[in-house]
Amino acid sequence: MDISIVIVNYKTKDLTLQTLNSVFKAEPPKGKMEVILVDNASEDGTPAIVGKKYSQVKIIKSPDNLGFAGGNNLGLRQAKGRYILLLNSDTIINKNTLTTMVKFMDANPQAGLSTCRIDLLNGKIDPASHRGFPTPWAALTYFSGLEKLFPHSKIFSQYHQGWKDLTKVHEIDSPVGAFFFLRKKALDQVGLLDEQFFMYGEDIDLAFRIKKAGWKVMYVPLTNITHLKGASGLNKKSTKQRLTTTESFFSAMKIFYKKHYQKKYFFLFRLLMFLGIDLIKQLRFLKIRLGL
Repeated sequence: MDISIVIVNYKTKDLTLQTLNSVFKAEPPKGKMEVILVDNASEDGTPAIVGKKYSQVKIIKSPDNLGFAGGNNLGLRQAKGRYILLLNSDTIINKNTLTTMVKFMDANPQAGLSTCRIDLLNGKIDPASHRGFPTPWAALTYFSGLEKLFPHSKIFSQYHQGWKDLTKVHEIDSPVGAFFFLRKKALDQVGLLDEQFFMYGEDIDLAFRIKKAGWKVMYVPLTNITHLKGASGLNKKSTKQRLTTTESFFSAMKIFYKKHYQKKYFFLFRLLMFLGIDLIKQLRFLKIRLGL
């Protein structure tokens, strides 16, 4: 089995069908391919429709919404491919995406994780797909706006690594979970997604563990996909929903820092770091409540 594709559906029926359509229109790799759809208790009728339209898809129904990490882990535990692609349900892949990525990974055995170029609807790259790890300095320059002022600076743009040439293959720290092309050997070594993370942070945590284990994480703009970010209605959330997702985002930041950076810094610095996270979160809450 060359590749296993894992897609998690949570109330994105139409988008999920569109994504599956692009997958089955793509050129398949020479070896076998399997597609695993995990339905995260969405109750939107997706499993039944997919079962009728794409009988070759393996469907896993979760009785509960396990979040991104938990949902994908259900699929990962059953995946048999040499490579495993975590693919968002709001993406459209190109005809050569799968064959290009398999060919790249075969030619680069040191790569444990890779991503192609991920474009938004406006044609610009999804910034979350080309990231450095959120060290305290990278987070400070990002949230303070210094990265926005100096997007191509190696000093001030460490989070999105804007100084690198986006037209060439190179190493990064982490792609986004929307297109996470894993070598199963690397995944078996470091373990599944950490289910402490429910909505954010699980992708960068797994990338961190893969890189720490000695594998390379690669950005491969030899092919691309389109990420319909916000098309599922997530950009039209109610105030309550926006507050909930903001809380989840900053909670994920704390989990990541406690897990990977807490032992690196002395107590006072750690205290300031967590106070800073809480301060930024409260400022975000204020903006949401003011409708900004």
